Amino acid sequence: MRFQTPLVPGRLIRRYKRFLADVRLDDGREVTAHCPNPGSMMGLKEEGLRIWLEPNDDPKKKLKFAWRLAELPGGQWAGIDTAVPNKVVKEALTLRKVPEFGDYERVQPEVKYGTNSRVDFLLDDQVYVEVKNVHLRRDGDWAEFPDSVTARGTKHLNDLIEVVRSGHRAVMFYLVQRTDCARFKLASDIDPQYAAAFDEARAAGVEVLCYGTHISRDGVEIADPIPVDPSPQAGF
Repeated sequence: MRFQTPLVPGRLIRRYKRFLADVRLDDGREVTAHCPNPGSMMGLKEEGLRIWLEPNDDPKKKLKFAWRLAELPGGQWAGIDTAVPNKVVKEALTLRKVPEFGDYERVQPEVKYGTNSRVDFLLDDQVYVEVKNVHLRRDGDWAEFPDSVTARGTKHLNDLIEVVRSGHRAVMFYLVQRTDCARFKLASDIDPQYAAAFDEARAAGVEVLCYGTHISRDGVEIADPIPVDPSPQAGF
């Protein structure tokens, strides 16, 4: 997935009201950018953080910049936009870059299922795939999910359990939008209920996949698989 226009650099002044960020661009201008991320963004919202914005000239958009990337120490990157993982995964599924889904041809996004839910992708009317964005890192090279309580995420896990019970294949797909992580686990201290639902889902036969990303100022692409902690995540 490539960005539509070249990104411009700046320094974060503050992120507020969930979807707004004040930024000082390298050319000295101060602008308010759209922050396409409803989560807590723990560790990615500190004042002075070097970030990259995508400008737009759309007359229908009030904000003329959108926050896309955070530049991390050591030349590493983090993607901010929580809509990007679905775009990246759709591209990867279409191009058959995920070996676990190599035999499926038809990729349908946003298909109704479960209890008032829409699955991110349905493959050949057989495989239900939910995608989650991951960009929390607190402990070594571990990527963690979630960064805040997610009742919606817990509901998706329960829906996938019902998919398995109905005889279909169900997959929870975590895409790590950071380039400095090599392993994945749940942040069970942040949302114990989600961790418990995750353990139940995995025991019921819901498959868990985690992939990394290649991130640059040009765009975001799927990278290699990232191992998932095999131990129970709820701690009991």
